[in-house]
Amino acid sequence: MLHYLSENYVSVAAMILFGIGFCNLLLQRNMIKKIIGLNIMDTAVYLFLASMGYIRDRLVPIIVNGDTDASKYINPIPSGLVLTGIVVSVSVTALMLGITVKLYERYHTLDIDEITMLVRKEHE
Repeated sequence: MLHYLSENYVSVAAMILFGIGFCNLLLQRNMIKKIIGLNIMDTAVYLFLASMGYIRDRLVPIIVNGDTDASKYINPIPSGLVLTGIVVSVSVTALMLGITVKLYERYHTLDIDEITMLVRKEHE
């Protein structure tokens, strides 16, 4: 078991980060802290994808000197997925922060339970 953990320490770190972000997302009442938890989870997924796409002793997938043997290069798809995910994550974070600012301006709190209570009172 210890041998497996020492060989896959990046994957283990990604799982721990994901757990921290997930607990933060579930247990925090503050909207900003929930957004931070979601960003930690995103980062863990990107770390995991990047670690799965890396193969030791292989080159970046840029053809040099006409060498087209695929076994010498890493797979570029995980890197592309990570890059796309980061762009989407930044956009979603900006949207969530914008909505949080509007909620704060309207309800003067970032506590999700208080906001829910105030919304229910408005709709009664």
